[in-house]
Amino acid sequence: MSWDQQTTLDRLAPARFTTPLGREIAIDYDGEYPAINVRLQEMFGVTDHPCVGISRLPLRVTLLSPAQRPVQTTLDLPGFWATSYAEVRKDMRGQYPRHPWPEDPTEAEPTLRAKPRGT
Repeated sequence: MSWDQQTTLDRLAPARFTTPLGREIAIDYDGEYPAINVRLQEMFGVTDHPCVGISRLPLRVTLLSPAQRPVQTTLDLPGFWATSYAEVRKDMRGQYPRHPWPEDPTEAEPTLRAKPRGT
C-alpha cells in the first residue's frame, strides 16, 4: 500500500482514537458502529461526541469505571453528560470516593488519577 493510500485509509477509518490525555485507544470496527472503551474520567471536558471518517460516523463510546468495568455506552456523549451522568456520578462516588466526580464534567479536566489519600 502506498503512503497516499494509507493516509486516505487513516482518514476514512482510523485505527486509533486519541483521548484528551493523548492516549491512543484502538477502534473496533466489528459492530454496527465503530467502538472504543475509555475510562469515564478521561473524557471529562469533551463536549463534542467523538466521530470518525469523512462522514463523521459517531463512535460507540463505552465509558468505564476506575476498575475498567463498563458504566455506560453512548452514541451521544453531550447527551450523557446532560442526563445520565448525574445518576452515574452518584453511584460511582460511593464506589470510588478517591476519584474525581465533578458536578459539571464538561468543565472538568480529564484525568486518570485518583485523589491523594486524606483529601
